[in-house]
Amino acid sequence: MWYFAWILGVGFACAFGVINAMWLESVCDIDDQGSSGAEK
Repeated sequence: MWYFAWILGVGFACAFGVINAMWLESVCDIDDQGSSGAEK
């Protein structure tokens, strides 16, 4: 049953990465900083 723990760990790691990227996009305005600097 080691494969169950392995696939569960990989699934949690992937979910953590996706949720972390979504949180980062919602908190940080990386795109707005680049476009506002070019307009000024």
